[in-house]
Amino acid sequence: MIDLDSPVAELLDSTHGKPKLLVVDDQPINIQVMYQAFAGDYQIFMATNGEQALHICRSNPPDLVLLDVVMPGMDGFEVCSRLKADETTSHIPIIFVTAHTDAAQETHGLSLGAVDFIPKPVNPDVVRARVKTHLTLKFQSDLLRKLVFLDGLSGVFNRRYFDQQISTEWARAARNNLPLSLILLDVDYFKLYNDHYGHQAGDDALRRIAVTLKSCLRRPADLVARYGGEEFACILPETSYDDALLLAQDLERKIREKEIPHADSTVAPVITISVGMATREPNTSGDVQSLIGLADCLLYEAKHSGRGRVCSAVMQNPPASDAAEPAPSGA
Repeated sequence: MIDLDSPVAELLDSTHGKPKLLVVDDQPINIQVMYQAFAGDYQIFMATNGEQALHICRSNPPDLVLLDVVMPGMDGFEVCSRLKADETTSHIPIIFVTAHTDAAQETHGLSLGAVDFIPKPVNPDVVRARVKTHLTLKFQSDLLRKLVFLDGLSGVFNRRYFDQQISTEWARAARNNLPLSLILLDVDYFKLYNDHYGHQAGDDALRRIAVTLKSCLRRPADLVARYGGEEFACILPETSYDDALLLAQDLERKIREKEIPHADSTVAPVITISVGMATREPNTSGDVQSLIGLADCLLYEAKHSGRGRVCSAVMQNPPASDAAEPAPSGA
């Protein structure tokens, strides 16, 4: 049984509120029927052709797709095939809703990866029941998949999940020309803390720090992960430099305000953190490793300029004649 007060329970909330349904049909009347059936309990997104459906699924992935088969241009089978071939959308359950329900078509659709076939005209009670069943199965699958990525000590995501998500968010930011910010932070003089108070106290301190970091994140898409040892990372999708800097400064202040005693620190008599924050603004070239490398350089700068502070910078496009990354600036 899942403890609803535990960090594990938070992983179950993959929808951050109402589940998201995408209805794909070239006939507005059919979309209207589906909207009336689901609007009270779900967020409804609509597409009238295959290209629109693919764009929505890649930019704002729904929890389930209700997909017509016969559409002009790209038909539903092709949409399903493309979604299942893309790693970022392959996990989205697809239910075909069609007036053509012969066995050969149904078999073909299921072989492409669809989870169900519903005939038109739809019975609202039946379609609601089937959607609820498949969403329940999806959320259970999401939970099991994410449990693999949970850090057992701190209760936040682990390094493996961080590596996966930062690559995913970089690709999304580059594709949609959006900002992406990354915070790396390190607990100051943590080895001295363990030597003085013992490793059990050190583990307790890391848990308190993790809880504090999570409480400071402002949006459902933001996440915190244990990066390694006493290091943590925060991925902030669609977050500008100014907003990310404010959050980084808030993290540093909130950890200090916890007043966890640290007698051997030369920064303060309490635990403090050093923070490096880097932002990829729209129209920035480079790759995800450039963003991580810049944040790491800024963390190094914070640690070697007194600790207990934030250093930050925006990624710069390398000069055409020289791909070397410019030196970061402190903030």
